[in-house]
Amino acid sequence: MYETKTVREKLKLFSTILLPILVTQVGMYLMNFFDTVMSGRAGAEDLAGVAIGSSLWVPIFTGVNGILLAITPIIAQLTGAKENDKVPNKVQQGIYLAIGLAVIIFFIGFFALNPILQAMDLDPAVRHIAKFYLVSLSIGIIPLFIFNTIRCFIDALGQTRISMLVILISLPLNICLNYIFIFGKFGIPAYGGIGSGIATAITYWLICFIAVGIVYKIPPFREFKIFSNWVKPSLHVWWEQLKIGIPIGFAIFFETSIFSAVTLFMSVYSTYTIAAHQAAMNFATLLYMIPLSVGMALTITVGYEAGGKRFLDARTYGYIGISSGIFVAVFAGLVLFIFNDIVAGLYNSNPEVIALTKQFIYFAIFYQLADAFGAPIQGALRGYKDVNVTLIVALVSYWVIGLPTGWILANYTSLEPFGYWVGIIVGLTVGAVALLWRLLYLQKKYARMNTKASALK
Repeated sequence: MYETKTVREKLKLFSTILLPILVTQVGMYLMNFFDTVMSGRAGAEDLAGVAIGSSLWVPIFTGVNGILLAITPIIAQLTGAKENDKVPNKVQQGIYLAIGLAVIIFFIGFFALNPILQAMDLDPAVRHIAKFYLVSLSIGIIPLFIFNTIRCFIDALGQTRISMLVILISLPLNICLNYIFIFGKFGIPAYGGIGSGIATAITYWLICFIAVGIVYKIPPFREFKIFSNWVKPSLHVWWEQLKIGIPIGFAIFFETSIFSAVTLFMSVYSTYTIAAHQAAMNFATLLYMIPLSVGMALTITVGYEAGGKRFLDARTYGYIGISSGIFVAVFAGLVLFIFNDIVAGLYNSNPEVIALTKQFIYFAIFYQLADAFGAPIQGALRGYKDVNVTLIVALVSYWVIGLPTGWILANYTSLEPFGYWVGIIVGLTVGAVALLWRLLYLQKKYARMNTKASALK
């Protein structure tokens, strides 16, 4: 990261940071994408089982990852304030916290997974696949959380291309491992959807080892000596990260869990409906990686400028990000509208599943508009370390407004399963408007602070 003076310089730096993040996020999500697509080729039960397993895992993973994301604004603001000597301690404590959170998630899953799946009205084959998909995946959660912490450190320095290269190396490996374990190749039994969990867990270990090696050996990361002079775990430093990370994590959890809740509510419908819903959601979420990446780039750039008390520059980056979000919303909607036939055919060859998937995709077009607008704003707010209001907005808009609206429409109108998607659209729209108001309020607040500081000089 470095200071910029003109809008042109900011656009250049923002693009330099954004594009590798986008490739990284798309690559990370493509692991789940190929899990779903390749499992669907093994059978509708495998697709539905992975859908149920993913609906339980994704909100947990994204929520915990939100806590780990607090490292990004912490490191960005430290480097913006020229306090690089404090960085190693923050990263080491972040790794300790990541391991602790992974262990907690593992033990909660050990005791809670069976009761949750038994409470759902699922075909026995689907329940079996969902359970052992998650069991297989759990083998890789510790290295996954360590990798995400290291990645946050790498990205906070503006070196987002490094994270991109790690994912570009690991993605083909994940596809090959999926092929081996799902369909049974080279003497390995065919595990179907369960095999995608095994393949992804192995991939998580690989990317963790690669990231550790990069930080240890390659400049500018090795100058920070992250893995030298280890300090003891500190509850005080953990709390500093948790104060920022917990609101981020819960806000992300409330957003992602509404999609998982919808999938779980849809367990009362046919296996084909579950499979079609998951297929449409899977591809729409792949497109969502674009505005999510814009938000992550804004966290780095806004955090860097806010750390250096350059609030007018931070505001300019905010406008750049919001404009990008509007463009992405239109682009994503066009992609879903034009290529709905091709997208539906990617996941399953069953005509009924394809027809249902196409209907779900049309609803996905509209919720993309709100989601692509709201994600960059969330990223900008994280750059200011303003996370508590985002948490409240997420809870109210998604769970108090969005999900109840969807449930009513699904159960008391002819929309049936599609009613849940209308509820998602309503919740995301309310959330995006509220977050925009918060960002504009902060920008005005810091602009007044700049004016007062200039008057005192």
